[in-house]
Amino acid sequence: MNEIWTKRAAQAIWGSVLLAGLALGPSTAVMAQSSAAAVRGLPDFTDLVEQVGPSVVNIRTLEKVRPSAPGASSPDEEMQEFFRRFFGVPMPNAPRQAPRQNRPQEEAQPRGVGSGFILSTDGFIMTNAHVVEGADEVMVTLTDKREFKARIVGADKRTDVAVVKIQATGLPAVKVGDVGRLRVGEWVMAIGSPFGLENTVTAGIVSAKQRDTGDYLSFIQTDVAINPGNSGGPLINMRGEVVGINSQIYSRSGGFMGISFAIPMDEAMRVSEQLRATGRVSRGRIGVQIAPVTKEVAESIGLGKVQGVLVRGVEEGSPAEKAGIEAGDIITQFDGKAIDKPADLPRSVGNTKPGSRVGITVFRRGASKDLTVTVAEVEPEKVAAAAAPEKKPPTAMSQHWGLTLSDLTDAQKKEARVRSGVRVDAAVDAAAKAGIREGDLILAVANNEVTSVKVFESLMARTDKTKPLSVLIRRGDGAQYVLIRPAP
Repeated sequence: MNEIWTKRAAQAIWGSVLLAGLALGPSTAVMAQSSAAAVRGLPDFTDLVEQVGPSVVNIRTLEKVRPSAPGASSPDEEMQEFFRRFFGVPMPNAPRQAPRQNRPQEEAQPRGVGSGFILSTDGFIMTNAHVVEGADEVMVTLTDKREFKARIVGADKRTDVAVVKIQATGLPAVKVGDVGRLRVGEWVMAIGSPFGLENTVTAGIVSAKQRDTGDYLSFIQTDVAINPGNSGGPLINMRGEVVGINSQIYSRSGGFMGISFAIPMDEAMRVSEQLRATGRVSRGRIGVQIAPVTKEVAESIGLGKVQGVLVRGVEEGSPAEKAGIEAGDIITQFDGKAIDKPADLPRSVGNTKPGSRVGITVFRRGASKDLTVTVAEVEPEKVAAAAAPEKKPPTAMSQHWGLTLSDLTDAQKKEARVRSGVRVDAAVDAAAKAGIREGDLILAVANNEVTSVKVFESLMARTDKTKPLSVLIRRGDGAQYVLIRPAP
């Protein structure tokens, strides 16, 4: 009886479910269609792999070493080989072999593994500079298993871009994409040789653009799985175009952690064109040392908002000095482009052809000033050491701000390469708390140039002593703004 009732109850319930299903049929169908559409909308990378895969190459680097004994290897050598083969990097703190008499002839040993991609049908290949750095030989393997010995055309450490050449024709070259069209959230794919595993495909999305990591250029950030050996491989969009070179990873373990960086292809192509033409990269320079502009400084000098970069020092005889740029200036524009953060200026100047005359806008003592600078070519940095001005007895005291000052002689001005200013002979109380110290030169206060102690005292007489005082000081070869806050 109970069994019969249970069956009838089950039939009734099932019938209700069927009726409910019929009543909700259209909605359910729409949901099912939407779900199917969502599944169909997922990216399919198979065609892209077939299209771009043949253009991706494996790069092995070799170095010439002398074996310790014929047919034998020490545990240290075996460990070094393990690191080279499986991680693509030398073993940390690897010991150097001591020189010995009558050692065997040098042999080519594996040094590292990386990736690259074919730029042109006649054998030019792009990769990372760190992949080929220090290599005695570079071997390139194509997807059809053909292997070539490559010649390093040129490498640029600053952007980590290198170009190598193999003797071959009719090669499948990649298509270069427009980085400007790349959008955050867009699907991208990478092909490379992680841990030496050739033609490995990984995919993800663009996490950020213009990611500033402090290097010479900004990067494309993705969550594409990139590991040692992927370096130099292409980052590919859904149109089958290369938009970047996989270059760096953020990792605490040496493996993938969801943050990868690629060199934007527009920057890489600009570098590769110079490498192919001359074997080196020519960059512009103007000869300034810079620092960020803080919010407090921007407000105190009337800049309005945090923008530009502070000129801490100007190199003697440099294009900047010839153009009239002074320590303490705020550079807000270069060649018509706004300078918003410190990294913007060296990148803009570096990308400017040496010899070009470029407009530059500086903010100086409360007003903007347009100058013209002739960009020079980057050269080895000079180390400048300016002697401290000769100490003189104080001739004036600004009691309220805690400063003891003295005038500069013509010789001291020439030595410090300043047009005007006064020397700090002592700093106490408010001045000391602001970071001013003996030997500093005060060039301006409250956007007014200081030419002598008398001028300084005159300016102080008109200053509101209840508000912070903006002071431009010169220390050594650098200039900076400090705020002296009145005592409570």
